[in-house]
Amino acid sequence: MLKNLTIAVVIPALNEEKLLGEVIEAIPGFVDHIIVVDDGSTDRTVEVAEQKGAISISHNTNKGVGAALSTGVDAVLSMDVDIMVNIDADGQFNPADIEKLVQPILDGHADFVTASRFIDKAYKPKMPVVKYWGNRFMSNFISRLTRQKFYDVSCGFRAYSREALQRLNLFGEFTYTQETFIDLAFKKIAILEVPVHVKGTREHGKSRVASNLFRYGVQTLKIIIQTFRDNKPFRLFGFMSVFVFLLGLGFAIFLGLHYLKNGVFTPHKWAGFIAGFLFVVSLLLLLIGFVLDMFARMRRNQEEILFQLKRDRDNG
Repeated sequence: MLKNLTIAVVIPALNEEKLLGEVIEAIPGFVDHIIVVDDGSTDRTVEVAEQKGAISISHNTNKGVGAALSTGVDAVLSMDVDIMVNIDADGQFNPADIEKLVQPILDGHADFVTASRFIDKAYKPKMPVVKYWGNRFMSNFISRLTRQKFYDVSCGFRAYSREALQRLNLFGEFTYTQETFIDLAFKKIAILEVPVHVKGTREHGKSRVASNLFRYGVQTLKIIIQTFRDNKPFRLFGFMSVFVFLLGLGFAIFLGLHYLKNGVFTPHKWAGFIAGFLFVVSLLLLLIGFVLDMFARMRRNQEEILFQLKRDRDNG
């Protein structure tokens, strides 16, 4: 415990028998519970976890690191835990830095604290150029969506207060990193990045999430867009509506200039039909945005009710 608060560490793991034991052994003594979520491993991951004194929870099949984290969150919420930390099992993070992550929560400065590899240039790890710029793109993209500045939204080493866990609702199974930022940022949860030293590459094997960068990019963008759609549908469909409207306006202006110059619409009547079609599509997108925004409001009310139920269960 730290300052009389109970701390649990959740470790999602898939075939991590080589380094999992070292990660568990390096976790500081003030941590009260260590939970390893085995995501369908076929090696000795579960055996190693239990030998080192961790609680193990297993998925029958591989569901994805996002699903593994959700399982860990559910387990922590069923326990008397004040702060949860999640850390990868591949040895890229130093468990000694757990105290750096939980301290802002203990001090009341944040409810969600994430390790950051890029907020301080002195901590930037050696990593492939493609992965570095991919991380930069994702951070800038999430920053624009949430209208907050973030430097590293893909790091899998984080700490959460109990309230942040109670408010967190994840749906992506492939990964959780970016979705967590969007979900908690839109719920006005205080988020803080803390610079830590991170190894740029794994010692053993390949990342199960980012080994195929194209697949990672597609799956991650899918989760981001779905999460943004569910939280801010009017912004998404409003942007699409304006884009389509401007495109239609371009065709209309083209046809109008042609008419002013030649006195006839021929042979570009097609531009008028396209402009009219795009104007209709723009209006439909705007209406869809209005309707989905109504559902988003209902969802926020449901999530607030769910949060209150979780908190009442803790207090009861």
